[in-house]
Amino acid sequence: MPGFELIGKEEKKQLSKLIDDGGVLFAHGFEKKRKNFHIREFEKQIAKKFKVKFCLAVSSGTAAIKIALKALGVKPGDEVITQAFNFIATIEAILDCGAKPVVVNVNNTLNMDPNELKKKITKKTKVIAPVHMLGVSCEMDEIFKIASKHKIPVLEDNCESVGGKYKKKYLGTMAEAGIFSLDYGKFITTGEGGLILTNDKKIIKYCREYHDHGHENNPKLPRGRDTKNIFGFNYRMTEMQGAIGKVQLKRVNYLLKENKSRYLSISKSLKNVVKIRSIPKFSIPNYDTFIFFEQDKIVRKKIINLLIKEEIGTKNLPDAIEWHCSFFWDQVFSKKERNKFLKTKNLLNTAIAIPIMLKHSPSKYKKISNEIKKIYEN
Repeated sequence: MPGFELIGKEEKKQLSKLIDDGGVLFAHGFEKKRKNFHIREFEKQIAKKFKVKFCLAVSSGTAAIKIALKALGVKPGDEVITQAFNFIATIEAILDCGAKPVVVNVNNTLNMDPNELKKKITKKTKVIAPVHMLGVSCEMDEIFKIASKHKIPVLEDNCESVGGKYKKKYLGTMAEAGIFSLDYGKFITTGEGGLILTNDKKIIKYCREYHDHGHENNPKLPRGRDTKNIFGFNYRMTEMQGAIGKVQLKRVNYLLKENKSRYLSISKSLKNVVKIRSIPKFSIPNYDTFIFFEQDKIVRKKIINLLIKEEIGTKNLPDAIEWHCSFFWDQVFSKKERNKFLKTKNLLNTAIAIPIMLKHSPSKYKKISNEIKKIYEN
């Protein structure tokens, strides 16, 4: 379920307090006029919750990807490997670094196929960027093994699976760097926003400077006389988002619990009826999407119509497949290149993704499951 479902009194209270305490919406300075640095507090709370040393809050998940890629040394002429089921933002960030996106197909986990990844490594490969899609981790042991063999850093794109785990570690915390999205439709939200998580001091230093026009934020100097070593851009978050983020973060465990109860209502009912998405060994989902496959077009249509009728709908598959599959991105790839992603496109065309929402009770999801069963029985 997305964090926007719970936006209410607590967020309003934090925003009112921010204004009452001086109304400073900028992340830096104005110490005499403010009582809190909300973004700094939010970053520390994220780092503590997800058990990493460092966190940087930025303006969007897309910005987080680009900044992290820059921090990992991606430059024009390099190649970055990612996957064909993915939001286009990852590709945009790679291109904006001047690098070439190299795309691999997904397998039945709907995440990066490690067997295909092996074949895509070249001397130009600078970063491997697996994407944990719709609540479930990639096969990280295999990916790390390949990356380690070739001494290539890994960037975990965890925009879509915040709260999920692999081998009891939070997704987005296992590689050289990981990123979260705080977009309005994500697990927790600040409206727009993104996070970079890392345990590497050099990476976080570069990210902090690059996202703030190169500012080092030297405590011995006023901001207007600040020192700098690199150029950068403005990818800063606002204090309003930081204030909201602190409230949303407190709900992570509650959201995971509520997601799981609804997800299990469906999976237990349909486990012997439909072909459910494969979940890698050691993976603990965040349970925000239940996905299964159905090749029969007539049956698929009946199920999708049922979900629409019950005001549940689908999540990305099939309703937003064009924005989440490289096969459709003719603004980036040639027809010949896009045909290489047919395997992913054909698999996604059989998938039905049921969003897990707080507004629908576990009993509602069980009822839907029973209705889906009836479709198969008939």
